[in-house]
Amino acid sequence: MKRKRFIAGLLVVALTIGCLWLLQRLLVPKYQTGIVEGSMIEEYYKDESDHEVLFIGDCEVYENFSTITLWENYGITSYIRGSAQQLVWNSYYLLEDALRYETPKVVVFNVLALKYDEPQSEAYNRMSIDGMRWSQSKVDNIRASMMEDENFIDYVFPLLRYHSRWSELTEDDFRHIFSKDLVTHNGYYMRVDVKPQGEFPDPTPLADYTLGEKAMSYMQKMVDLCKEKGIELVLIKAPTEFPHWYDEWDIQVAEFAKKNDVEYINYIPLQDEIGLDMSKDTYDAGLHLNTSGAEKMADYFGAWLTENYDLTDYRSNEKYAAIWQEKVDFYNAMKEQQYYELETYGELKSFGANAIQ
Repeated sequence: MKRKRFIAGLLVVALTIGCLWLLQRLLVPKYQTGIVEGSMIEEYYKDESDHEVLFIGDCEVYENFSTITLWENYGITSYIRGSAQQLVWNSYYLLEDALRYETPKVVVFNVLALKYDEPQSEAYNRMSIDGMRWSQSKVDNIRASMMEDENFIDYVFPLLRYHSRWSELTEDDFRHIFSKDLVTHNGYYMRVDVKPQGEFPDPTPLADYTLGEKAMSYMQKMVDLCKEKGIELVLIKAPTEFPHWYDEWDIQVAEFAKKNDVEYINYIPLQDEIGLDMSKDTYDAGLHLNTSGAEKMADYFGAWLTENYDLTDYRSNEKYAAIWQEKVDFYNAMKEQQYYELETYGELKSFGANAIQ
């Protein structure tokens, strides 16, 4: 009798846990349409190939560099571990996490996030953290990122955070309760639409141009980690001009790079050399590049990478060629779909407005 009660109790516990798990799967955001940036971090684990170049950072990497162009033009295997408003400590812990799975030859970090020295938003924290697999890196990322009104336990059990999403549920939430479609191309976020760059407002003078201590300390940790692992670190400022990148910030990063013997390239003054035409190569009036711009940027950067680092051209390797042909086919199919949507509807239907405007 006691045994039957014990078994019945176990079944009740298992059923309760199963129901709570299923409820959590339903209620957490799926990020499959509209703001898809929340899907980006977890997609990295679905890619079983290794990468000689790893990008980390915010929208200035995941929207401005076509990983497929790097492959097609140079045979470079790359991945972008990007997320919306990814802050420097997010990037560091995502790099630390990635090194559990592979050791790239080159890591590329975009420096715009240095403008932030404190967490900015729970929503953006979630996009950079929720998709990470559990490890000490994720734990440390949560602790470094939480806003004052956030609780660690809400990251452990997302149901506590999203239990009230009932009224927001969409068809996507039910369709993707157990699996999600890829929304990027090795981390690259595709947008083929065009909205020419206009006039940006004059930059606001700052009371203090000193980059924050926390942000700079995490970039130093990034340098130290790469040196420990024998990885070349490249610091870049993407060629887009807004949000404004102050000369005073640029000088500080250049001095940091020189002190630590790492490369730093500001691409803003190189737009013409890259071949960018901001009346055609941006989809949101100059904040980010569209696909034509990202392909130009990747071609230019790929040439520089191959000239300066011992990267392998894998295009003649049958194993890699087969893997990347599937990626190329997916890339071309999405591009064709987006052009079709623009021609048919006058706007993209697959992906809505970007998270950062």
